[in-house]
Amino acid sequence: MSTYFGELLVSVGRISTNDLERSLALQHEEPGTRIGEILVRLGFIGHSDVARTLATQLGLAVVPSDGYPEFPVLEEQVSPRFLRDGGVIPISESASEVTLAMLDPRNDGVIAAFRALMGLQVRVLVAVKDEFDAALERLYGGGKTAMGQIVEDISAVTIQDFDEDVQHLKDLASEAPVIRLVGLVMRRALETRASDIHIEPFENRLVVRYRIDGVMHEVESPPRRLAAAVISRIKIMANLDIAERRLPQDGRIKLRIQGKEVDLRVSTVPTMHGESVVMRILDKGGVPLVFESLGFEPDLMAQFSGLLARPHGILLVTGPTGSGKTTTLYTALSALNVPGVKILTVEDPVEYQLEGVNQIQVKPQIDLTFANALRAIVRQDPDIIMIGEIRDLETAQIAVQSALTGHLVLSTLHTNDAASTINRLLDMGMDDYLLTTTVIGIQAQRLVRTLCLECRKPYPALPELIAETGLGRFAMADAQVILYEPTGCPLCAHTGFVGRVGIMELMPMSDGIRSLVMRHATSGDIQKQAVMEGMLTMYEHGLRKVLAGITTLEEILRVTREA
Repeated sequence: MSTYFGELLVSVGRISTNDLERSLALQHEEPGTRIGEILVRLGFIGHSDVARTLATQLGLAVVPSDGYPEFPVLEEQVSPRFLRDGGVIPISESASEVTLAMLDPRNDGVIAAFRALMGLQVRVLVAVKDEFDAALERLYGGGKTAMGQIVEDISAVTIQDFDEDVQHLKDLASEAPVIRLVGLVMRRALETRASDIHIEPFENRLVVRYRIDGVMHEVESPPRRLAAAVISRIKIMANLDIAERRLPQDGRIKLRIQGKEVDLRVSTVPTMHGESVVMRILDKGGVPLVFESLGFEPDLMAQFSGLLARPHGILLVTGPTGSGKTTTLYTALSALNVPGVKILTVEDPVEYQLEGVNQIQVKPQIDLTFANALRAIVRQDPDIIMIGEIRDLETAQIAVQSALTGHLVLSTLHTNDAASTINRLLDMGMDDYLLTTTVIGIQAQRLVRTLCLECRKPYPALPELIAETGLGRFAMADAQVILYEPTGCPLCAHTGFVGRVGIMELMPMSDGIRSLVMRHATSGDIQKQAVMEGMLTMYEHGLRKVLAGITTLEEILRVTREA
């Protein structure tokens, strides 16, 4: 049975033959453990993959995520303990049959018990373990969540004050329950599409929060007493010094979760009540490097592609942290990456590895800075250079020299909008005549949440709203303007939003703007000139997406108010 289950997963491409052989060898060492449990523990698949494969194997259906009842079914006939031990939840009852959600539909004893108890036909659906655990806890209160069960296992270990005893802390962090606990936090983050995991110790509790679509959400957290063990486990995985708790540290974790290759960029900083850890999730397969999926519309994409086609010059992408700048540059590099072109990048860190692109990781501790790396790669005869970020005048000057000697240079900068980038570079000390000669365009961008297409709700916009927000400029004349608002459904975890998309403003360096730069004009004057020449601001680009039903007006205002 185990071999057939594994072969099904191999046949649909969820695991490799080597993964199956490794799991079967481990199962041989742990008799009685199901192959699905081992595959999940090793990170090859998720609980949903187990349920789908089991359903295919047995010819059954999987319980939908919203298929569990609002209130307990057969509450007086069966005890919560029987349901927990049997891995079953009754989800509906009719005059002729009772429907059961089961973790293992091959448990004939449980099915026979319900058939004898009710005197009805029994219909069985396959349950996804995480959803089953949550439903059991919600409906019967006596069930244990996956994290609760792990914490109970850890409670059997005597936990002392390990703040000074590094060896004991290492031993505890290497215990199987702590490893499972940290793995659960990471797996749930990936399942909820989180971009960051925040683990924050406070005086009386440990808080775990996920950043999902740019917004923070607090989730189920381990108890405060496990803070040192959890954080030490993460530091061991990231090859950090667990004895050093007074200084910030940075590291990286490479994992395979649910069959996906995932990198986590780890940052630790000391706080009042212990070390705070933030892990940025870099899901290599999660972001398609295609301009359309990033939010580029045909006119903007044509303009941006025209700048990429230039033989030399500097193209800048700007915005705050987490606004998708690096993803935009990687998408540009993917479009430019052909055998006849040599591309070199200098990054801190290298977030995604691109086939055919030479990527250099900055290492300040050995004096491999952006500036020093750039000096070296110019002698490597590249056609295109990508600089992760222009942070100082020295890096900016080398970028300018590279552009002047016939290279196309792509880079990022932290500014609020396209026009203020000019002033930032001048403030750094860059000469105005070099700036106007080398910079060919500046794109500023933000990310906005996109509405869930399953539950978004249309409503007619009031004339006053259309006039006040400027929507009328992009709406069809004499047509009623329909906008959409979020409502929430199981597909979007009741947030009303699924994923994010970019809103941009692209400012090519025209003669009019060059003239203003030479006069050191304000960013406001430069923006007015760019708008006169046809530039759509981020806010206006956002209005087009509002009218298309992609996002909400409130979301556009939230991210563009400062800009």
